[in-house]
Amino acid sequence: MGAWQFVQDQILGMKWLNELIGNGLSMLGLDVGERVGGSVQFFLYDVLKIMMLLCFLIFLISYIQSYFPPERSKRILGRFHGVGANIISALLGTVTPFCSCSSIPLFIGFTSAGLPMGVTFSFLISSPMVDLGSLLLLMSIFGAKVAIVYVVVGLVIAVAGGILIEKLHMEPYVEEFIRNAGGVDIDSPMLTKRERVQFAKEQVISTFKKVFPYILIGVGIGAVIHNWIPESWIEAVLGGSNPFGVILATLVGVPMYADIFGTIPVAEALLYKGAQLGTILSFMMAVTTLSLPSMIMLRKAVKPKLLALFIGICTIGIIMVGYLFNVFQFLLV
Repeated sequence: MGAWQFVQDQILGMKWLNELIGNGLSMLGLDVGERVGGSVQFFLYDVLKIMMLLCFLIFLISYIQSYFPPERSKRILGRFHGVGANIISALLGTVTPFCSCSSIPLFIGFTSAGLPMGVTFSFLISSPMVDLGSLLLLMSIFGAKVAIVYVVVGLVIAVAGGILIEKLHMEPYVEEFIRNAGGVDIDSPMLTKRERVQFAKEQVISTFKKVFPYILIGVGIGAVIHNWIPESWIEAVLGGSNPFGVILATLVGVPMYADIFGTIPVAEALLYKGAQLGTILSFMMAVTTLSLPSMIMLRKAVKPKLLALFIGICTIGIIMVGYLFNVFQFLLV
């Protein structure tokens, strides 16, 4: 237990970095116990911590992802049927891109290749909501139990949502050009280890450039919440006294656009200020899964009825998960 606590606090949580920054700011004459100094410390610590974790995670996940190019993923999914196919599809989503805008082109490719509708939607739900990066990042802030349960319930939503869409026979509500595109089976060349490492490095640079602005915005918002917004305000809106906090957090998260890396510092600050765990996780799930830009992209591939069903399934699932986490928060934190 002591060894794991050390990993969580000093390796994933990097508390040593927070102390180092605090000591450095104190030497420069900033009081980290006051608002301004505390905000600067929070901002520098979270930006550096997330950057380091981000680069490591992207490299690791991209290296794994190099073994699962779209063509191979299609062949893997094609071997399974029924609920098993939905489960494999959701699991594949955990080793693919970090946001819904990145996963939608893969979803279109899978659909064009003739994979079952429910299977492709299990992938589409899982890919932005649950990934290996979210598991480690959530561990760094909320602990292992919360992170593991978050990933499990995210996969359950993805599998259940895909099965429901499959049962409702929504194939006619995919746009015509997607259904008629057909799949092109191209064997991906076998990569050497050096080529996989190079691919992972390129993904680190590309993804970092894309998400870094959202990290700065997220950490900035987190710093304001952490040091400037009264705790009583957060508790009143997102605490246990407001039964609609989960719904409010979900609806607020939908029009935003970020990924797991941008929402983590906001979630950290909200938890510190007294917001309930399930309410925070609902906000994170809504931002990463139902962002407005990704819904606009998805609308180009599916008709309004199917889009509305997808949004409805995700929204209801996210809200249910939020209330579930709030009820059992005492067991997880």
